[in-house]
Amino acid sequence: MSTQPSGRKFSYDEYARTRPPDDFWGQVLRTVQGVPVPEDQIERIVATICTGLNFEPEDVLLDIACGNGALSQRLFGRCAGFLGVDLSQHLISVARTNFEKLPNFGFLEVGAGDYVTTETSPERFTKVLCYGSFQYLSENEAIQVLRTLYEKFTRVRRCFIGNLPDRDHAADFYKRTPGRNELSNHETATGCWRTRQEFEYLVRQSGWKVSFSTMPPEFYASYYRYDALLMRDTGK
Repeated sequence: MSTQPSGRKFSYDEYARTRPPDDFWGQVLRTVQGVPVPEDQIERIVATICTGLNFEPEDVLLDIACGNGALSQRLFGRCAGFLGVDLSQHLISVARTNFEKLPNFGFLEVGAGDYVTTETSPERFTKVLCYGSFQYLSENEAIQVLRTLYEKFTRVRRCFIGNLPDRDHAADFYKRTPGRNELSNHETATGCWRTRQEFEYLVRQSGWKVSFSTMPPEFYASYYRYDALLMRDTGK
């Protein structure tokens, strides 16, 4: 939950620079009322991601809009290789300083759309993650990323897109009825809110199949967020 004014333009890079160097969860607003979420919540997130992506030891994971790598590094032991990409110069510098383990586990400062279109060896990746950040992509970039992943990253069979804000439950979060423009703005602290139907339409345009899940009630954001698992239609 963000403590920032949700209707205003928001920069994760600028906000992260205001937080202490070791406040990894605060830097990416994985907080409730400004307080970093407890360890049991983080462990639940990791377990859900691992279940969704069904890791195998030889997997190479692409983490889109990875932030500062604090969540990413908890997945290093599940796969053989990893690359995290993010547009924020500061967050990537935190990731490189604290979590990078070259040559197999690295981070790159680049936007999601630019990365997927320019990657020269997309076939090396087998799984894709985008957790808590897909809603900050513009509509055009979201479509571009999903379509390029499907068409170019041909060995990827599963993409886990997690912690998406549910437009149907926005009023539960805000304790008011937010306007359409506010919920559709990807540049706010909470990003673009979509119903499951809206997200499914977006995904299916790109060729993926999608299934949805919700975290159990004890998860701090379960009442207004959902997860999406994208799978390639193999025709079987």
